[in-house]
Amino acid sequence: MDKTELRFKGKSLMQGFSLKDKQKIEASMYYHLFESDLWKAAGSVGVTLSQSHEWSTEPIIEEGWSAGKTIAVPKCLPKNKEMQFYQLDHFEQLERVYFGLREPKPETSQPVEKNQLDLLLVPGLLFDEKGYRIGYGGGYFDRFIEGYNGKTLMIASNHQKINELPFEEFDQRVEYILTETGITSTYHF
Repeated sequence: MDKTELRFKGKSLMQGFSLKDKQKIEASMYYHLFESDLWKAAGSVGVTLSQSHEWSTEPIIEEGWSAGKTIAVPKCLPKNKEMQFYQLDHFEQLERVYFGLREPKPETSQPVEKNQLDLLLVPGLLFDEKGYRIGYGGGYFDRFIEGYNGKTLMIASNHQKINELPFEEFDQRVEYILTETGITSTYHF
């Protein structure tokens, strides 16, 4: 399968979870994340604002605020397909943009530079054990991860794992995968 077919498969998979199953998987993910050394050691966390078919990141954002962490969310810059993260202190700093996505309003938010983030939570549709992932096709996270010095962690269910993904030279691996059964390092591959 090529990336387009895999992307379609991943989207179908994500949309196929019942609300009950999705919430059960998320509860396990949150538990493993919040108990992990990666989370505990991170003073600042970069995280996307999830859409309804994705794993919900609002509880992660709220837990980060409760723990006194700096939480930063991305604003996509379509002209050059890059992202700029901004500190998020409350949800009122957000606005709806294209495709119904929520992004920070730059005029109400402080920019956070790439290497000020200790931990970057990366979304995706499918992954393999080497840390390669199929995202939504824009390459925004691959561009951001290149030259990033913090830890990268993909949020996914075990159902999203496939044996091997095709990858190109610009595709960036993530270092860890968070699933409902725990956090796995991709370093050994």
